[in-house]
Amino acid sequence: MGLKWGILGLGKIANHFCKDLLLIEDSDLYAVSSRSIEKANSFASRYNSEVSYGSYEAILEDPHVDIIYIATPHDSHLQYAMAAIDAGKHVLCEKPLAVNYAQVSRLTEAAQKKGVFLMEALWTRFIPVIEEVISKIKGGEIGIPTYLHSTFSFFKEIDYTSRLFNPDLAGGSILDVGLYPVFLCYTLFGMPQSIAASGIVTDRGIDLQMTALLDYGGGSAQLMSGLQTDCDMTSKIYGTEGQLIIDSRWHEAQSYQIIKPNEEIRYKHPTIGRGYAHEILECMKCIENNQLQSSKWSHQDSLNVIAILDEIRRQVGVVYPFE
Repeated sequence: MGLKWGILGLGKIANHFCKDLLLIEDSDLYAVSSRSIEKANSFASRYNSEVSYGSYEAILEDPHVDIIYIATPHDSHLQYAMAAIDAGKHVLCEKPLAVNYAQVSRLTEAAQKKGVFLMEALWTRFIPVIEEVISKIKGGEIGIPTYLHSTFSFFKEIDYTSRLFNPDLAGGSILDVGLYPVFLCYTLFGMPQSIAASGIVTDRGIDLQMTALLDYGGGSAQLMSGLQTDCDMTSKIYGTEGQLIIDSRWHEAQSYQIIKPNEEIRYKHPTIGRGYAHEILECMKCIENNQLQSSKWSHQDSLNVIAILDEIRRQVGVVYPFE
């Protein structure tokens, strides 16, 4: 038998994840959990899970569960990831790993002390297109990269019953989708020398839009996230010898293109399933090799990205009620 997965939180993203989990050999969807036993039973039937639980505590007490995938709203990631770590489970927790630097630090320190694997579920990092883009940029394919333009924005009617617009659930664009452009910028360029950010914030403290300029001395990046406008969902990296465009929707891209003088080539690299399969395979490989973190997306990487997001939120003026 393979790695036995437990799913904590059964919303939309858990459905996407489980569809991909079923495509991977030696990974078993063993248990699912919700606050509603009816929802858990329905979910278990849909994805052929062996066990279903009507509480999150119950799945953490199951000795047969090897790894917990946490798919609850942002505000509860610290609580449930910490509980899973305390229970001796490996953890894959949806992004952001937690809502601020202090919380992420608590989780990474706890996992290392307990000796369990912990990774932020930043699935985009592991899809084939992004893997190759990172390799091409760092290998000098377009010369020295000097500018990145990356956006993640869509239009959604303001609905204060939705988690996206609920400050108590750490709603807003920055942590939900702004994390993606920040991740790409950090992965390609590292930590910035300075950040200048602004945004549109509602009277309830939810950011509807964020724009950030990150300075790297010899280069810069312009990043944007939002909930009030559709964008082309591409990311463009410009270098001294050409440009690389990650095709729409770039965070789950199946292709990218390199444009140079007198040359334009598109490269296609489809994902397994929707793309979550690749982070699942990374978890399996790390756990099999007794690693407590991934070398491709380490604890320090999660800490660095949340530090950038903290500073962007500070400048935009977003503070959650529970912080």
